Formats: sequence, structure tokens, C-alpha cells
Amino acid sequence: MVQGLLLAGLSGYIALSYEILWYRALSVATNGTADTFGLMLGAYLVGLSLGAVAARRLCRESTPAERVARLKTLFTLSLLGNLAGFFLVPVTAWMLTKDLSWKWSLPLVGVSAASMGALFPLVAHHWIAPDEKVGSSVSYLYLANILGSTGGSLVTGLVAAEGLGIKAGHQLLFILGMGMAGLILGLLPNGERWRPGILVVALATVAGFFGQVPFDGVYEKLQYRWTYRPGIRFSHVVETKSGVITVAPNGQVFGGGIYEGTFSTSLHDDKNSILRCYALAEIHREPKDVLMIGLATGSWATVLANNPGVERLTIVEINPGYLQLIPKYAAVSGLLSHPKVRIEIDDGRRWLVRNGGLKFDLIVANTTFHWRANATNLLSREFLQLVRARLNAGGVYYFNTTGGIRTEKTACEEFPHALMVMNCLAVSDSPLSLEPERLRDRLFQYPWEGSTALAREVPGDVAQMDRLIGALRGKVLSRERIVARHPPHLKAITDDNMGTEWDAFH
Repeated sequence: MVQGLLLAGLSGYIALSYEILWYRALSVATNGTADTFGLMLGAYLVGLSLGAVAARRLCRESTPAERVARLKTLFTLSLLGNLAGFFLVPVTAWMLTKDLSWKWSLPLVGVSAASMGALFPLVAHHWIAPDEKVGSSVSYLYLANILGSTGGSLVTGLVAAEGLGIKAGHQLLFILGMGMAGLILGLLPNGERWRPGILVVALATVAGFFGQVPFDGVYEKLQYRWTYRPGIRFSHVVETKSGVITVAPNGQVFGGGIYEGTFSTSLHDDKNSILRCYALAEIHREPKDVLMIGLATGSWATVLANNPGVERLTIVEINPGYLQLIPKYAAVSGLLSHPKVRIEIDDGRRWLVRNGGLKFDLIVANTTFHWRANATNLLSREFLQLVRARLNAGGVYYFNTTGGIRTEKTACEEFPHALMVMNCLAVSDSPLSLEPERLRDRLFQYPWEGSTALAREVPGDVAQMDRLIGALRGKVLSRERIVARHPPHLKAITDDNMGTEWDAFH
């Protein structure tokens, strides 16, 4: 029975751990679309069910020969499940480089799950005797499986995903899988062990020395997909329990496979539309207490910290991996030691709920794309109501709509005043305005590295200012113009309807 408990626990641990690592990789491949987890889980559950149904044929009264055959089947399933689980991510990455859909990897999810799904009923049938203790024996076996599954979720999701990463995480799981196969082999008659034993030792040895090789460049392949070329490498890859951050050689930063900005704060070469952040100097002229939800590259935060009207800047960021990257880039490296700045590692919405006694003159969120999974948490009517309750009189909430019409509509329904600046929306209970000429004057006075963001006495800076302000003029919309472009049938985003995460037209 002890061997059965160990197998039940190990199979649960390995199965759930693989699932966590698969989803991490697949979410990068799909840019975090909402249906990714549902489709993967669906394939997993179908495989699990089919495996359990197939195992039923072997669960009957056994002769000694049939018991040996069942142990061999258990061994084969443990090998198959682990091989399929281990190679799923590299195979998916390879398929994407060939312009194939990631969904073609779902059958491999099913194969791995089916193998694991067949294991548990076979283990139960093999080790549980049909006697008066059958109830307690089943309970113990289920407990072992649940503890293993929980351990996989906790250890892999919270520890291994951050400390080991996707390469070493898969390597460790495969070696554990070979240990599980070896445990089954130990129950076979002596004459039946040596050939499969050699196979297990060989696979474990190869995994120990070369187990990370199939994952070489895997994030590059998952992210660049059909545009991937051999030799392409990210400058940095940071894996934490909160997600994967990659930095391209040109300084572009991607969170979970999707663009999140660049390490750039200069108006001289506004390659990341940082003017949207500088424009806050005119939208709210004295934002003494500022809250920023989401740090990312730190570019927006650096601009806000240099705003002469800002006295305190609190930043809430869920992924601490960005703190590892910011010191590496000169444009933002001073942010972590800036006297105005305090950084909290937490979920933005949760932090707002927990800190109900704090209020701010300005709240800023350079929000991720509105169609990604969990975007509703920062776009819904309920979240806007939470933000509104944390604003001082005359306070402004300024966030990136990423082109979401329903996002605009929801905010305009919740706040009486709104102003669109490019793709960012400022909303407030007080009137809002942005006069390009006044912004021009403010930017010529905006403190920056011992001088100003752009210098009035430098002809090149004046020309650049003219280009920036000229381009901005047609991209500032009043609330009336914003509302006029909203189709009447559009519904506001709420926590219940999940907004644009499941919008068929995104």
C-alpha cells in the first residue's frame, strides 16, 4: 500500500506541475488571451477522462500474470505521460515557428493527461483489496493524490516557476517521472526488470545532462512565432511566479509575450509615445500624491517622479521581476532610489481594497491590452468605482484604454468628465482640459537631469516640440466626441460580464 500511496502522490504532483508550466508557455504563445486556459484545461480533462475509461478494461479480478501485465501497463503509462508532458512546450514552440496554430498542441495535452488519468484507477485497483477496509484504503489513496496535486500547484507555481524557470522545472519533473517509473519497476519480478530498468536509467541520465537543451530559445520561439530566426535571443528573460518578462535587444519589453513598453523617457526620440505621460503636467497641475498601478519598464514612473508638482509617488506592481531589470537601463535606473518613490509588490486592485484610508490626487494605470485574460480586473465598472473612492476632490484617473471602445464607454458612464489623449483616457468628477500651447510651455520647464525635458534655446528641441504638439492637436478628444463614437448597443464592462476578454471582435 505504501508504494500505491507514493505513486498516487507523485502522479498528482507531476500532473499538476506540468499543467502549470504548460499554461505559462501557452499564455506567452497566445499573448494571454482568455480562452487559452479554458482550451488547455478542456483538453486536459478530456484526456484524463479517456484515460480513466481505458483503464477500466484492466480493472478486473486478477491472476498473477494479469497483475504483472497491469504493472507493465502502469510503467508504460508513466513513461508516455512524462514524455508527452516534457516535450509539449518545445513541440508547441517548433509548431509556432512553422506558422501552425498553438491549438495543435492540445492533443499532446490530452495524451499526457490520459496517461496520468489511467494511472490512478490502476493504482487503486492494484493496491486496494476488496475487503472491509476498502473505504479507508480509497480515502488514503485519494488523500495522497490530492496532497500531491496541491504540492505540485504550490511548489511549482510559487517556488519552482520562479527559482528554476521553465527549463529546469521541466527537467526536474521528468526526472521525478522516471523515479515514479522506477518505483513501479521495483514491484515486477526480477526477470522483468532489467530491460525497462536500463531504459529508465538512460532517460533519467540524458535528462540530467541534456534535459534543458529542448528548451533552448523556447521563449523566443513562442513569442516571435513564424518570424523567429535561429540566433534570435532576448537580452533578458525574467521568470517569476507572477509571469514571464522578456526584453528584446532593441529595449522593447514584453510581459507574458505582449508588448509593455520600452526603457525610454526622452521626448527627443518619443518612440514609446511617452508624451502621453508628460501631458499629465497640464491635465492635473498639482498632483501632490500620485498612485501608479503597474510599474513595467519604469519609464512612465520616472517621468512622473520628475513632475515638479508631484511630492509622493506610490507604485503598485504585481511582478517583482521588473525591479531586476530597471537598474540595467540608464533611462530609468535612478527610479528605485528616487526620494519621492515608494514601490509596493502587490495586485493593484487588491492593494486599493486593503488601503481604503489612502487617497490620491492622481491615479495612473498604463493598462495592458483590453482583450487579455484578467484585464477586466482593471477595466470594469466596479474597479472604476473603487478608483473613484480613492481620489481626492478634483482628482484624476488616467489610464491606457489600448483602443477598447467598451473600455471608454464604461469610464464615461462612471465619471461625468473625460478627456482622451491619444489612446489614454483621463476621467474625473471635475472638469478636464488640455491646452496644447500651455502644455508646450510646461514641457519647456519640465525638470530633467539638471536641465529641462526640451530646451527652448535649442533650435532642434524647439522643432521637436513643434512636431510633438502638432501631432497631439488632433488626438485630444472631449467627452462629447468620445461618447459620440460609442455604438448604443455596447454594454459597460463589469466583473460579471468580463468585458472584452471574451469579445468575439477583438
